[in-house]
Amino acid sequence: MKESAKKNTLSLVTAALFTAIIAVCSQIAVPMPTQVSLTLQTFAVALCGYVLGVKWSLASIVTYVLLGTVGVPVFSGFKGGVQVLFGASGGFIFGFILFTLLCGVSLRINNKALKLLVGLGGLVVCHILGVFQFAIVYKTDIASSFLMVSAPYLIKDIISVAAAFFLSLYVRKLLNKIHI
Repeated sequence: MKESAKKNTLSLVTAALFTAIIAVCSQIAVPMPTQVSLTLQTFAVALCGYVLGVKWSLASIVTYVLLGTVGVPVFSGFKGGVQVLFGASGGFIFGFILFTLLCGVSLRINNKALKLLVGLGGLVVCHILGVFQFAIVYKTDIASSFLMVSAPYLIKDIISVAAAFFLSLYVRKLLNKIHI
């Protein structure tokens, strides 16, 4: 097998593995009264971007979203279907795509602190989309939506992004050893 074909196959398998990791971390959830559960999704999505880079992390997260859209119960609480995307937490799911993208883009930066900040910027984008969609679905103002579905999760999510970033440094070293 040619070296480039082998590398692409390993990258594809790794992206599929991250799709599964995101799906599993979505089920590690604490239900909240706002219908936006406390999960490990943020950690998994950030780790995916920081480890795989732009191309393969986008392939992974888009696969996750598409699986959920067609009804596979990969979203939090073993939910699936297009109605989840347009429900209370759907903005966060759409935000995961941009969040992963920004974490992946950050790999092109040499400064570790800036990489982490770009990932945190992705988190902000994800929360903005989540807050706006929640406000639309529940016909509430942005401030109330922020206080219900963003503010209670921010510290956990910031820690998740930082943990994912630091773990990714180790995982990338391992993957580089097998030429991914």
